[in-house]
Amino acid sequence: MGLSMKQMALLTTFFGVLSFICGVIAENKKPAAGTPIPGKGVVICKYPSDPTVVLGYISVAGLIISTVIGYMSVFYPYNKRAIPYGALFRSKTMLVFFNIAWLTAGLAAALLLWPTITEQFHLSRTVHYDMNYSCPTAKTGLIGGGAFVSLDSCLFWLICLMLTDNAREDYFEETDEAMKGGQSQVINVDNPLGTYGFKDTTLA
Repeated sequence: MGLSMKQMALLTTFFGVLSFICGVIAENKKPAAGTPIPGKGVVICKYPSDPTVVLGYISVAGLIISTVIGYMSVFYPYNKRAIPYGALFRSKTMLVFFNIAWLTAGLAAALLLWPTITEQFHLSRTVHYDMNYSCPTAKTGLIGGGAFVSLDSCLFWLICLMLTDNAREDYFEETDEAMKGGQSQVINVDNPLGTYGFKDTTLA
């Protein structure tokens, strides 16, 4: 049993919203800085326990899954009927939103990954030989910004899905009409009877 367009839209939305929520929570839970503890020639950073790194990676995973499903939803053969690439991107609007969806997904991934990896790096390296080290954390605002861009990417994929629905309706409507026209011509040519179904008995 294949997936319907509504199911594809729900899956794309679910993982897009999951990415957004996890990114926003990760941003809010991220500490501004750690506490430097001076020692003998070293500074040991003590960071409060927070789920920033875990939530950041979950947000990235949600973004990736949402993007993959959004991409698949555009080319998926609903009702076992596929549409040619040229017919799908006949509309410039579809082409523009498709590219924007990819660009926003890439930007969101960069904004989410960079601070998440940086935060993990800070938390894993707590001993520093610079006595003036202030125990910073990842740059504030990047994860939150990435979360909003991730949500934007999800919305653009949904717009692409709606445009795909329109393109499919137009394409199959034209195809069905062409097939009916062809069948009608074949019937008229091959009909051994007259126009009204009676055999022509007119003598030459």
